Amino acid sequence: MIDIKLLRTDPDKVRGALASRDKKFHPTFSLDEIIAKDGEYRAALAEIENLRSRRNEMSANIQKAKISGDQEAFKQAMSAANAAKEAVKSREESISAMEKGLRDMLLTIPNLPDRSVPVGKDSTENIVVAEHIEDKRDFSFKPADHQSVGEKLGILDFERAVKLSGARFALYRGLGARLERSITQLMLNTHTAAGYQEMGTPQLVTAETMTGTGQLPKFECDLYKTRDEVPMYLIPTAEVTLTNTLRGETLQEKDLPVKLTAYTQCFRQEAGTYGRDTRGLIRNHQFGKVELMWFTRPEDSMEALEKLRSDAEKILKLLKLPYRVIQLCTGDLGFGSVKSYDLEVWMPSSASFCEISTCSNCWDFQARRMNTRYRAVSKKLEFVHTLNGSGLATGRTLAAVLENYQNEDGSVTVPEALRPYMGVDKIG
Repeated sequence: MIDIKLLRTDPDKVRGALASRDKKFHPTFSLDEIIAKDGEYRAALAEIENLRSRRNEMSANIQKAKISGDQEAFKQAMSAANAAKEAVKSREESISAMEKGLRDMLLTIPNLPDRSVPVGKDSTENIVVAEHIEDKRDFSFKPADHQSVGEKLGILDFERAVKLSGARFALYRGLGARLERSITQLMLNTHTAAGYQEMGTPQLVTAETMTGTGQLPKFECDLYKTRDEVPMYLIPTAEVTLTNTLRGETLQEKDLPVKLTAYTQCFRQEAGTYGRDTRGLIRNHQFGKVELMWFTRPEDSMEALEKLRSDAEKILKLLKLPYRVIQLCTGDLGFGSVKSYDLEVWMPSSASFCEISTCSNCWDFQARRMNTRYRAVSKKLEFVHTLNGSGLATGRTLAAVLENYQNEDGSVTVPEALRPYMGVDKIG
């Protein structure tokens, strides 16, 4: 949630920033409507302060009438005090509704891009900032896609997955299941060694939790939810649970940064993406992912983004997978991000790169929604900055391993970094 003070003092800055955003993220309400609603809310706050002052004055008159013994004055003072009390109560209820209405409006406004982010309309205007393709293989045969490789080896079974759950689900078998588990172990062991605290979080959460990180109210159509009277939601990423662990809490400056990691299953309806990268493991409704999460001081968050990105990249380097780093332009940023990088891994079968991680700095956007602050050494309360990134998506990592390490006879060489976990050098 953006700072309402910025909208009050510099609405043109907000308009300019939003103009460079993807139109699907534009707020449900116009900025003029939100500014007008804020004006009404602040006027109501001033009015209720006057009413409270009047109520206190009436209470003082009651005491005076008591002391004087004037029964008629006492009755009049009591009547006036009761009327003032009811007026305050009524106005408090209406102000509570106004405050909620204003907050609901603000929740539809996306974050504002940092000035270091290149302006662009969509992903075609993203910028390649680094390439690490020294491990890119020259195949002496035409490489197959990961689905074909996995099915021929009997380690991926999409036919039975369809029987169980329908399209765009996966079933890992034998060494395929062990490979996915080994990739997960490598990621978690690497990240915890780098100072992240491993967490085991719920994967079914409340609407308040989804609102804290920005999935609600804007993207409810992409979520799976229960049909209870008070619905629960399956998480689309562990960013949701890791970030909300500190919702409503006040940290101490000396305890920052806080760095968390978790492996979870993730659930996304992927509405509107049919026909796009839906073969195999690339865009499934359920997938595993290791998430990285930071809470930092505002002045440290941009440096932390570079470190977070480096931590995610380390997995690709350990697996010796060719990849590149993309800086997202304003038109391709996620709803809550001020600056993001995509890591894209090389897929030989299509001779193209595939996104495997997005690392983002959200500044205080999520912290304002969650009311997560820290007390500085100066004793001043500030909102923390939150950052998140995939470290990495395990299904896509497995797909990249199958494609980049496949052999002409259909076998797959196990990357050295995974052999201690796998117990084999080759899947044949």
